[in-house]
Amino acid sequence: MANEKLTGPQKAAMFLLSLGEELTANIIKQMDEEEIKKLGSHIAQVNYIGPKTIETIFSEFSSLYTVDQPLLLGSQGSNQFIKNVVTRAIPGEKGQEIIEEIEEQGKWKLFQKIKKYDPKTLSNFIRNEHPQTIAIILSHLESGQAAAILTELPINLQTEVVYRVAELENVSPEIVEEIDQALMEEVAAVKSFEGQQIGGVRSVAEMLNQMDSALEGNILKGIEEFRQGLADEIRQLMFIFEDLVNVDDRGIMAILKEVNNEELILALKSASDEMREKIFKNMSERAAQMMKEDLEVMGPVRLKDVEVAQQSIIKIAKKLEAEGKIVLAGKGSEEAFV
Repeated sequence: MANEKLTGPQKAAMFLLSLGEELTANIIKQMDEEEIKKLGSHIAQVNYIGPKTIETIFSEFSSLYTVDQPLLLGSQGSNQFIKNVVTRAIPGEKGQEIIEEIEEQGKWKLFQKIKKYDPKTLSNFIRNEHPQTIAIILSHLESGQAAAILTELPINLQTEVVYRVAELENVSPEIVEEIDQALMEEVAAVKSFEGQQIGGVRSVAEMLNQMDSALEGNILKGIEEFRQGLADEIRQLMFIFEDLVNVDDRGIMAILKEVNNEELILALKSASDEMREKIFKNMSERAAQMMKEDLEVMGPVRLKDVEVAQQSIIKIAKKLEAEGKIVLAGKGSEEAFV
């Protein structure tokens, strides 16, 4: 990071890191709580300070200081530094509260440097990595970018990577940091960050939602071979009942022709007012009024039964989409036509 682009708090953070824990602890004793939190969050994000940056910063603080080696900290090093400093300056429960707030503010956003690259370039960077490594990388990107990268990978690799994303849960921070660092070096970057809970079925659903139906179908078919039922879990998250509000009126009418009233009433039990109105306006006035009355007098029902009814309607909608009779929103295009 060029020194002229550094903010005041960033320079102060690097300055204190260079002083060491004891001196820094004495300095922050003179600060108020909000200043410590703000400065601490900047300190926790530093893992490399170049020698020229150190010299320039010390010069700005009217101090003579020269170094021959960079100050390498790593994410764990800078995190531990600020923990030790706050503990020395503010011992006890109050200091721990500040540390926890700093850690919360400093949640790492991984793989930031690679986000500026186009999907084709990124796919070339990672296509020779192990599928598990690719899965971890894609799970840290926006779903649209991840979907575009996935499209550029070989078909057999796509399925395995998606399966591994769906199976991801907690990944060791050390492993994620190592992957991040290696990838950053490949794309001429220098920062790495801590891990967090990533991946899972929802991440896969968000990726596939932005891919075309044919590719989505091929991947889900392959996923089913890895673990029976996983593809259905992904499908259920790809399009939820409330998403029907984005289907145009002709599409809603086509869906209603396939749904029986008992199932529809049950599905609408937990639906939003907007979703209900979407359904009612595509029914005859008499049918809509009768359904409203049925909903008003309906007693408590099990949430599981409501969800089953909603999933049944979603399956009908997906079937109609596959037959080309309707288009469901949320597939990556800005407009949908029936």
